[in-house]
Amino acid sequence: MKTILLFGAGKSATVLIDYLIKEAETNKWKFIIADANKEQILSKTNNSPIAEAIEMDITDDDAREAVIQRAHVVISMMPPALHYLIAKDCVENRKHLLTASYVDSKIKSLSDEIKHRKLLFLCEMGLDPGIDHMSAMKIIDDIKFKGGNITSFKSHCGGLVAPESDDNPWHYKISWNPRNVVTAGKAGAEYKINNEVKHKEYAEIFKTCAEVHIDGIGKLAYYPNRDSLSYIPTYKLKSAETFERTTLRYPQFCTGWDTIVQAGLTNDIDAIGTNISFAKWSSSIIPFVNETNKEMLQYLGLFDDVLIPSTAKTSADVLQYLLETKLIMQPHDKDMIVMLHEIEYNNSKIESSLIVKGEDNLRTAMAKTVGLPLGIAAKLILNDVIKLRGLHIPTTKEIYEPVLKELENFGVVFNEKHLPV
Repeated sequence: MKTILLFGAGKSATVLIDYLIKEAETNKWKFIIADANKEQILSKTNNSPIAEAIEMDITDDDAREAVIQRAHVVISMMPPALHYLIAKDCVENRKHLLTASYVDSKIKSLSDEIKHRKLLFLCEMGLDPGIDHMSAMKIIDDIKFKGGNITSFKSHCGGLVAPESDDNPWHYKISWNPRNVVTAGKAGAEYKINNEVKHKEYAEIFKTCAEVHIDGIGKLAYYPNRDSLSYIPTYKLKSAETFERTTLRYPQFCTGWDTIVQAGLTNDIDAIGTNISFAKWSSSIIPFVNETNKEMLQYLGLFDDVLIPSTAKTSADVLQYLLETKLIMQPHDKDMIVMLHEIEYNNSKIESSLIVKGEDNLRTAMAKTVGLPLGIAAKLILNDVIKLRGLHIPTTKEIYEPVLKELENFGVVFNEKHLPV
């Protein structure tokens, strides 16, 4: 019996679990979910007999390898730092592996072995990275097939709160890993505008966010992602004068978050004292407070005369706690995914946009767009539709064409506008 193994049953796994239960039942496959919290698994599966729930410590080498040996395809929804443990076992036991995370140097070091053992390791197979790669490459390949020369490529994506659930001054609610929100932008950014390479340090990332207009949404701000330049050869766009990948937020978020960054409140290295209040902890922000950001900072509780949690060891821990308590999604709340590709070629411009809204605070747009590409790809591998082998991200037609086609059945549909430059 063909078996899919999923590591991790957290926020982004909900819709993936729904999908794989249905596909396992239809195809008579085995579906195993491993997580440190069995109750969390059972709450996501609704105690379905199709899914086997295993409570385990991912760092337990024997337990991890034993369950991997039972699988044909493994999906890791664990934090990126833990993928390598799973990846090593998948190589050793000749199992295909899928993740939604960026390819790092450790995974790259396994590349030769992956190819030699005729395995497929498909990384960056979520939303961003993931759907962004697939949808962009579909347009890029089509333009090139018609003889077009791409001169500018900008890709924007963001997980936001839907307008009907937008009821706080940050215009933001947590729909994914809150630690990633705290650390966003820390690596700085590199990108290219009009053939000039731009470098932005962390302190500059949120300071002057440019804006785009999204039909049906209005103005959104964006800040540059990490290292855009490394994707130029991946997308085969060496002749493009502009190349930038960014994250979307409502404009007010960037204003408020820049204040927090400038005050050093995202520091995840230096230890903070114990038995101090939020007001004392955040005292470094006082010189940066103004009429524009004051309400936002008060809303987060930065000035409260209440003790910070005893579990918080760094400023980043305190900030994460505040985000999780103050910007939490309520059961009825809906999140929203927005993506926009701006591609210029031969005096023409394509704007390809995607808007996906969640159902509630569990079956979120984030969970749908991160999880479904992984589930669809796992199915296509088991059904021999995807026969590619080696270490890859989803930029080839063999992957993006069938995955994007099935995603349309779940409301993940792009709207294209063709404009003159």
